[in-house]
Amino acid sequence: MNLKQITQKDQLDLKKIYFDSIISIDEKIYTSEQKRAWASQAWDNKYFNLSLKEGKGWLINEREKIIAFASRYPNNRISLLYCRGDSQRKGYGTKLLQKIEKEAIKEGLPCLTTEASLISYKLFLKNSWKIIRKEKIIIKNITFERYKMIKNF
Repeated sequence: MNLKQITQKDQLDLKKIYFDSIISIDEKIYTSEQKRAWASQAWDNKYFNLSLKEGKGWLINEREKIIAFASRYPNNRISLLYCRGDSQRKGYGTKLLQKIEKEAIKEGLPCLTTEASLISYKLFLKNSWKIIRKEKIIIKNITFERYKMIKNF
């Protein structure tokens, strides 16, 4: 496993991971319509691209294949944390989260925030994050629930 900073040339591969991660979610958690709307954000949402271009991010690759990534944008917010469907629940998300937290502490940030999905919020809770509130958002006229979360340092 190799951890490295995200570069401009990684962007298309990261979009593919994002898409794969979302599409592989069990339909008992998110419907196929929700997954399609959510996955489309890699191409339709300007903040997604800003997060990759202007954010501070890390990726994990194995045997020249990128399998997971995370990004902070703006600086005090984890905006993206995704892993390929076939590589989930193997500790990659935890490694990325810990790397981003260490980096934020080193930079003197007092806290990090995020909006976690119904799947990822458990990872954040295991790493001492706190739920601020459950919230609903709309993407392409489809409602989603997620958790606004924080970790103070």
